[in-house]
Amino acid sequence: MPQELAATAADGGHAPRPPRRQSRRPVPWALRLCVVVVYPVAELLFALRYRHQSRIPPTGGVLLVANHVSILDPLACARLVWDAGRVPHFLAKDSVFVGPAGTVLRAAGQIPVSRGSTAAGSSVHAAKSALDAGDVVVIYPEGSVTRDPDWWPMEARTGVARLALTTEAPVLPVAQWGPQRVHDYHSRKLHLRLRTPADYLVGEPVELSDLRARVRAGQPLSGELLREVTDRLMVQVRDQLAELRGEQPPAAFHPRPRRELPGDVPGDAA
Repeated sequence: MPQELAATAADGGHAPRPPRRQSRRPVPWALRLCVVVVYPVAELLFALRYRHQSRIPPTGGVLLVANHVSILDPLACARLVWDAGRVPHFLAKDSVFVGPAGTVLRAAGQIPVSRGSTAAGSSVHAAKSALDAGDVVVIYPEGSVTRDPDWWPMEARTGVARLALTTEAPVLPVAQWGPQRVHDYHSRKLHLRLRTPADYLVGEPVELSDLRARVRAGQPLSGELLREVTDRLMVQVRDQLAELRGEQPPAAFHPRPRRELPGDVPGDAA
C-alpha cells in the first residue's frame, strides 16, 4: 500500500480523502482490464511514495505535467492517479495503439499521438476534449525519456502549453523519481528489483489565468508564448524533482536530441 497513508503530514497535513470509488465514474471493461494488469505489476515493481497526492482534485478536468525518467513511468504514474480516486488518460505515441493492445487502450480512453504535425494537433484537441469532459490527462512534455545523463528534465516540446492555455482545467506539475532504477533508458538495461522506491510530488496548480485571459482576448499562440509557458511549467517540475532528490538542479534544460529517437513522441502534442 502506498506510504502516503502512514501519516497525513507526509501529504501536507490534509485529512484523508474519501474512498476513491466515490470520485470515479463507471469503469468500462477496457479500463478494468488495464487495472487488472497494471495495478499488480506496479505494486510488485514499485514501493510508491506520494507527497501532496490530495492536490489532485476529486472531480473535474485536471492536466498533470510530469517529467519522464523511464519507459515504466506510466505504470507508476497511473497508480498515483488511480490511488487518488481518478482515472488517468495518457497521451502516448501512436505506435503503441496497434493490434489488440491498441484496441484496449483506445477503449480505456488513452490518447494516441500520431506522427506528423496535423495529426498531432488532433491529439491535442482530443486531450482538450477529455479535460473539458472532466477527465485527468497526463502528459510528458519532453516527449520521451530525458537524455540528460543525470536524469534532470530536458527541453520540452510546446504542445503542453497549447493545451494548458486553451482549457480552464488546473495544471498540476508532478515530479517523479525512481522508475529509472528499474529500467535504465540510457543503458537499455532492465533491473528487475521488487518494490523499488518511486517518489511522486504533486505541486500546486500553476497560475495561468492572466495568460489564458489574453488568449481568450485574441492573442495568438505564438512560438514565443508557447515556449514561455512550457518552460514555466517545466521549471516547476524540475524544482520539485530537486526537492525529491535533495539536490541542486541545473540552471538550464538539457537540449533535445537533434534527431528523433525510439520512444519519442513527435509533433506538437507533447
